[in-house]
Amino acid sequence: MALMLLSFLALACLSALLMPPVWTALRRARLRRRPFPEAWRLVLRRRVPGFRRLPADLQLQLKRHVQVFLAEKPFIGCGGLAVTDEMRVTVAAQACLLLLNRRDHYFPNLRQILLYPGAFVVDRAQADGSGLVQDRRRALAGESWSEGQVVLSWSDVLAGAADPADGHNVVVHEFAHQWDQEKGRANGAPPLSGRARRARWAAVLGASFLLLQAQVARAEPTLLDPYGATDPAEFFAVASETFFERPEQLAAEQPALFGELGRFYRVNPLSW
Repeated sequence: MALMLLSFLALACLSALLMPPVWTALRRARLRRRPFPEAWRLVLRRRVPGFRRLPADLQLQLKRHVQVFLAEKPFIGCGGLAVTDEMRVTVAAQACLLLLNRRDHYFPNLRQILLYPGAFVVDRAQADGSGLVQDRRRALAGESWSEGQVVLSWSDVLAGAADPADGHNVVVHEFAHQWDQEKGRANGAPPLSGRARRARWAAVLGASFLLLQAQVARAEPTLLDPYGATDPAEFFAVASETFFERPEQLAAEQPALFGELGRFYRVNPLSW
């Protein structure tokens, strides 16, 4: 009798551990089966012209990801901004580019998106040449926090979406940081499986990062935004923008970097 009771309790504990992921998967499957709202389709046509470049299967996949993303991630308006469905869909469509060809990964650490009307001001401690630390004010278009928040400027979100080939997209940039922050502090290395793959990533992105730093130091024109020379985390985010928005140039100029990003993001923008 005691053995049966222990077996029952063990089974109950196992079920309790397994049920949340199971219910989450079932709920997401139901969301993906829902018809995509016509009003949201209009937002994609009007605000996200890059959506039309995607092959039909990726368009369908992206819309399904948007439905799950918007059901799970709350948006909070800041600075007097009233968040609309147009804003939510525009952000989600760009963020979900980074989730294509994945089934159930929806930035698990992300709790909310804060949306400002325009650039927002933050205070940052910064050391000068003598080592003295001072508070400096900066106006930002976006920011990703490891505490589970992404902060975005709506005007910059619109600008990034409006030209899908200029190499600048604040949503892609900040959600690349979210990938990077899944394991803790951002360091330019998102979650990767296997020692060999992590070593190859470090070698390829490390070399590309040093190249960009050298180009910036020599004041040479660069394909990647010079801001990527700041540190490895910013390099990964900037490289992600270029990968999605200027794939032909990146593949021609830095094929190894393009290949690593393609394997990580599981897409080939050259075919779009």
